[in-house]
Amino acid sequence: MAKFKEAIGRLFSNVYVCRKCKSKVRAPIQSIIAKKVKCRRCQSKNFRPIKRVK
Repeated sequence: MAKFKEAIGRLFSNVYVCRKCKSKVRAPIQSIIAKKVKCRRCQSKNFRPIKRVK
């Protein structure tokens, strides 16, 4: 399977995972760091970057 920059950008760019309920949220990193983004499911403000598949 070939890897394209555009496809990797769409899948992993600005995507974060809630630490509590594991749902995905797309937001800019400044908003995540400033805790301005809330999870849609559990209302938590703790996120981690999505893990890239090797």
